[in-house]
Amino acid sequence: MPRKICDFHMHSLFSDGDLLPAEIVRRTYVLGNRVIAITDHADPSNLEHVIKSLIRASDFTSKYVDGFRLIPGVELTHIPPKSIPYLAREAKKLGAEVVVIHGETPVEPVQEGTNLASCSCADVDILAHPGMITEEAAMKAKENGIFLELSYRGGHCLGNGHVAQLAKKCGAQLLVDSDAHNIGDHLTPRAALGVAQDSGLTGAESERIVFENPDLLLKRIKTR
Repeated sequence: MPRKICDFHMHSLFSDGDLLPAEIVRRTYVLGNRVIAITDHADPSNLEHVIKSLIRASDFTSKYVDGFRLIPGVELTHIPPKSIPYLAREAKKLGAEVVVIHGETPVEPVQEGTNLASCSCADVDILAHPGMITEEAAMKAKENGIFLELSYRGGHCLGNGHVAQLAKKCGAQLLVDSDAHNIGDHLTPRAALGVAQDSGLTGAESERIVFENPDLLLKRIKTR
């Protein structure tokens, strides 16, 4: 049986994506995903609305779609670094099972210090597309069990090689995520392995990151 993947970073029409959660579920299921998290962009203005909407979508999926899981999450985006501990904690209180922080991607003006503040916060699960992340931040990610993302998305993927090599050096865990917004953005297992291998990882390292590391995050979610 073909191995299926997990993708913990994508967007619906609750932020800047094009699709309803139900369509995202169907499309990713057909492409070979077994678990996804929809993590719409949020700040204090829409945090509660996004999370509650995705919780409803998750409940609907669990009732009507067999063999598939939709996790309600959020991507805290362009927020001041000093607000990250507060907003990540609030997101968890509201029911977000995965908290992603929009990292210091090389193609957007994310405030300097976002990567380090995110990796220092135990309520953060994933630092998305962290660009030229520092060794200090990567070490903090390791200490706090925060996953660093290798991104499938154009532009954001430019830092993947640096992220992969620094994560290996520091012992931080990696994930491959799509950061999907539109039709055609979602990952297949083959594409996910390609992202990892294009980041300079070996075949064995890529298989572990794509097929095994997601279960480490799922276990962490389950035990909260």
